[in-house]
Amino acid sequence: MHAITIPEPGGPDALVWAEVPDPVAGDGEVLVEVVASAVNRADLLQRQGFYDPPPGASPYPGLECAGRITALGPGVAGWAVGDEVCALLAGGGYAEQVAVPAGQLLPVPEGVDLATAAALPETTATCWSNVFMVSHLRPGETVLVHGGASGIGTMAIQLAKAVGARVAVTAGGPDKLARCAELGADILINYREQDFVEEIRKATEGAGADVILDIVGAKYLERNVKALAVNGRIAVIGLQGGAKGELNLGALLSKRAAITATSLRARPLAEKASIVAAVREHVWPLIADGQVRPIVEQTLPMERAADAHRALESGTHIGKVLLLTS
Repeated sequence: MHAITIPEPGGPDALVWAEVPDPVAGDGEVLVEVVASAVNRADLLQRQGFYDPPPGASPYPGLECAGRITALGPGVAGWAVGDEVCALLAGGGYAEQVAVPAGQLLPVPEGVDLATAAALPETTATCWSNVFMVSHLRPGETVLVHGGASGIGTMAIQLAKAVGARVAVTAGGPDKLARCAELGADILINYREQDFVEEIRKATEGAGADVILDIVGAKYLERNVKALAVNGRIAVIGLQGGAKGELNLGALLSKRAAITATSLRARPLAEKASIVAAVREHVWPLIADGQVRPIVEQTLPMERAADAHRALESGTHIGKVLLLTS
């Protein structure tokens, strides 16, 4: 088969479409013929040499895909050759085939075409696990989503609105904020021109956000705590603003608040399977009835993965960028 390889870490041109050995479905795995994959910031980090795949995972980038099952490994039940699926991966999505643990498979949701389904596994699993399974967002609460126009952000907005929460977002300009508003965001904050702490306090009459979904990390740590409501919860899922910050534990203690930090890629298979099962139970019906939809900015041939990485690095995209194998 062909896959996007990284012979040497570097810029986008480090990505090389090359012939590689075919994967084989092991115990509890299925082989998927990839129709599409989606680009995530973790892929950019892997390309740069900063985020190696977990042991045993495919060396090729790509944390999600959609396609058709072509083979079943030993011990797989509930799936058949020919099934159209999308999947959460530890790697290998930028390829013509990938071996996937059966617990990380999802059927293509009703109303979504096969290629577009590649935009769903990583965003839905990340948002549902962090905003709902960990942070327990409830109807009537306020959630602040940093990077509201990103793939994660556009999904978090829709899911939070679907369960009856109030949604605040930060984004880097009026066009992005307008798209967030179209998806249901109630409080729109241009982080280039406004202080999100002041804006969230103003919008909540001083109470603050009950849940904050943070892709920035250290740069926002102190201000996130200030923006948090009593009994609030911060879920850190990215480190775009650095990994080390100073935390005033007194401020956190006074609000009886909590901070969690999670990633999906290196979790044990059983944990991933549990998250995927929760997504299928809770999110797939929302997609089927039209309350939630994947937001796709651009599609490109898989061979042009370098251009897709440039698009993500430019920071101008809204939603997801997809790579198609044909």
